[in-house]
Amino acid sequence: MAFRISAVRLAAALALIGALTAPALRADTTVRLKDVVSMQGPEALPLMGYGLIVGLNKTGDRRQTIFSTQSLANILQQLGLSVRPGEVKVENIAAVLVTANLPVYARPGVRLDVTASSIGDARSLQGGTLLATALRGPSGQVYALAQGPLSIGGFGGGAGGNSVAVNHLTVGRVPNGALVQQGSGVVMGVTDVVPLSLREPDFATAVRVAGAINADLGEGKARVLDPGTVAVAVPTQYRDALPDLMARLEALTVTSDTPARVVINERSGTIVVGANVRIAAAAVAHGNLSVRISTRFEVSQPNALARTGDTVVVPNTNVDVREGTARLVSLEEGTTLDAVVRALNTLGATPRDIIAIMQALKAAGALHAEIVII
Repeated sequence: MAFRISAVRLAAALALIGALTAPALRADTTVRLKDVVSMQGPEALPLMGYGLIVGLNKTGDRRQTIFSTQSLANILQQLGLSVRPGEVKVENIAAVLVTANLPVYARPGVRLDVTASSIGDARSLQGGTLLATALRGPSGQVYALAQGPLSIGGFGGGAGGNSVAVNHLTVGRVPNGALVQQGSGVVMGVTDVVPLSLREPDFATAVRVAGAINADLGEGKARVLDPGTVAVAVPTQYRDALPDLMARLEALTVTSDTPARVVINERSGTIVVGANVRIAAAAVAHGNLSVRISTRFEVSQPNALARTGDTVVVPNTNVDVREGTARLVSLEEGTTLDAVVRALNTLGATPRDIIAIMQALKAAGALHAEIVII
């Protein structure tokens, strides 16, 4: 990946770091206990179903996707209209797989968000409506029914062979589109110990969670089993009222500790930098190299009085290579990556340039953080 910031602008950006660097934000954050832990037990049940999207503007499945027309023929037959699948030629339908997660304690009547993903050759699901779709669990049992208009979060259009698209157009969501028909059947029973799982396993956070619970329920009620588990002994008065105990614990506040982490999404150019990310002493050399290739077509034809010769199109290709002056810029130890990113953004650096710089710093061992690429 080539950098596109000039060396002068990079030097100026690093010079601004001293001015932009404020006292570092602490990664420790006071949050509710319910936001960092959950009670161990059954997990959400994944649901999936096959459905049909209708109402598309000639952007649906084409002739080679035969199962979408077969599905349409089956639906029409159920409505009393008999047609042959081979005789159906429409472009406003699309076959999709519909997915959702059934919460552990969901009961009939609860609504769920669902995601519909095209499995044919549809170009876009924009403006479509999902027909009634049965959502089944791993055992094949139907737990919910989904239906409703899709929300794509983007748009697309085109004419004359040209098209433009914003975001991904073959995957959409139906907010509150599924109605639970049958719950998972999980109930909270009587127990002497409640194991709590940390959503982000961490020794420091686990110890603080146990300390907050012991301060509320009494010393020795909670103990740390591992970085991701805190065991809580159920007091006698809560043996038959476990929901009341969980409601009491969830309202407690605890100081969480998060690791230094940089999250990068190269597809969208999104960068999320944690508060405790630091840079060690390092030197950065940046040179701006650009290669530009352009082709211009010219018409060559014989003279007006020439007896022979043909008119032809001749391509004229130019290759231009330019290399900027490289500079060696030093970074002092303790400089926050947040300050570097803010300085580069101030001078107009693109997210992909910043991603390349951070990956180079990590490879050099100067970036003290975990890089997560999603």
